[in-house]
Amino acid sequence: MIVYIAISIMFFVGIYGMMVKKNIIKMIIGVNIIGYAVNLFFIVIGYKNGGIPPILISGMGIKEFVEKAVNPLPQALVLTSIVIDLSIICFLASLSIRIYEKYGTFDLEKIRRLKG
Repeated sequence: MIVYIAISIMFFVGIYGMMVKKNIIKMIIGVNIIGYAVNLFFIVIGYKNGGIPPILISGMGIKEFVEKAVNPLPQALVLTSIVIDLSIICFLASLSIRIYEKYGTFDLEKIRRLKG
């Protein structure tokens, strides 16, 4: 149960960083923290105490395998999510670099006050 509380705290720290901070880099870090929290949540959902890898071992019955093997779907989702998170972070970083080149600042309040 404590793991779920830690994951939710991590998620809300990311939400806080995205919604409250005015610096674009800090907002990107908030998005990254949210991605890590979601990945950790998927990993915790797929965890089975005393579980074995989802690979059928010779000599093991199907019933025993189904009872002991962990679910491979959360692992596949996390791998996919890591790739998607990386592409989103790269896109946001390149977008923030272009914003900095145009306006000379990462502060959203200053950018909103500028014309052009």
